[in-house]
Amino acid sequence: MLSNKRKRFVLDTSVLLYDKKAVHSFPGNDVILPLQVIDEIDKFKENPGVIGEAARYVNRFLDELREFGRLDVGVDVPNEYSVDQSVVIKIDNDTSSLPKGLKADRPDNKILAACLLEAQKDCGSPLIVVTKDINLRVKCDALGIKSEDYYKDHLEADEASYTGDQELDVTQRDLDNFFTDGTIDCPDHLKLRQNEFVIMSSIESSASAIGIFREDKIMKLHHAPGDAMSSFKAKNKEQRFAVEALLDERIELVTLTGLAGSGKTYVALMAGLDGLHEGRYDRIVISRSIQPVGRDLGYLPGDVDEKMAPWLAPIMDNFRAMMGDRDFTYFNMMVEKGQLEVAPLSFIRGRTFNDAYVIVDEAQNATIHELKTIITRVGKNSKIVLLGDTDQIDTPYIDKLSNGLSIVIDKFKSEKEHAHIQLAKGQRSNIASLASSIL
Repeated sequence: MLSNKRKRFVLDTSVLLYDKKAVHSFPGNDVILPLQVIDEIDKFKENPGVIGEAARYVNRFLDELREFGRLDVGVDVPNEYSVDQSVVIKIDNDTSSLPKGLKADRPDNKILAACLLEAQKDCGSPLIVVTKDINLRVKCDALGIKSEDYYKDHLEADEASYTGDQELDVTQRDLDNFFTDGTIDCPDHLKLRQNEFVIMSSIESSASAIGIFREDKIMKLHHAPGDAMSSFKAKNKEQRFAVEALLDERIELVTLTGLAGSGKTYVALMAGLDGLHEGRYDRIVISRSIQPVGRDLGYLPGDVDEKMAPWLAPIMDNFRAMMGDRDFTYFNMMVEKGQLEVAPLSFIRGRTFNDAYVIVDEAQNATIHELKTIITRVGKNSKIVLLGDTDQIDTPYIDKLSNGLSIVIDKFKSEKEHAHIQLAKGQRSNIASLASSIL
């Protein structure tokens, strides 16, 4: 039963699809689900991937609650799910409380109407609308209803600032020893993470060097351009870092961020092709989160590969840059031999990628739940590379601090199996770089 001593949290559809277990996240309080939310959840239950999984989970959970009481009155959640919490479904479809100008037949406005009616109740319990929908939060604020975002997977600003490298001033003697021995001890004042890159500059001359922190020492890079990926020439130190991480078999997860044209996809593909030709991997798997501007993927004609073609254009552009006129022939040959596979994130669940080099492009558009799904699919002798620009997010309900890529970088930044590189410079053209910086 609803208590007059607790807070009332009204959950929007966006929250339940973002985190299927959000309904358990308000212990000691009451969760209210407008009937419109239940109706919307049902429309997503056939969807592939994490969205469909979330919808089915919510449906099953609510069905289980029916055994414990009436959902229109309020049901206490069993302890196995949450502590001292109840769930109630509001079945009141009265939209008369909506102000003029808000259409009563719109789903969000139906949810808003239920919130307005609930807010009018004098039960001494604060009402808070929880939604990932910015527009709904704005409407709530305009109507005097308290609202907030769902912050379960959300970083603080300083947690999202990790670049994967640090600068270090050293003596010329230390630098000479580094060139001679290939390693130097890490200064006590410098707090480095495993596989973090170091840019060392002499305080006595213009000499400099780059290294990687591993096993309490700063070491020389083992994989210089020319040792492998012979056709690739790194254009800056960040691309050198990327080569090192991508070719190091000990590093199983590499995250590459940077603005458009910084070379993320190109260097990742080159490393994958190198690993394929050297026999380290049997195939390259390319995946991405599908976020169309217009209609969804399912509306497009053809099979999965044909549907994915518009979203693979950046990949093909990079193949064209590497292979010239042979790009389509080489691409198709690899597909036919099973050496190159396209796998939308929505279709990843249940699979295992052994002996594979997995690239997730545009990873900033994925939720942490989507990226967890694909990372946990990575099997033996495999590497996964996440690419993205956290300043270019096309997915509703996530931002620079709540997208999956930023969270993965933060959670893995101290693990020896992970390396992160932020590519700061665009390599397409002067005008492209200028546009990225001033527009």
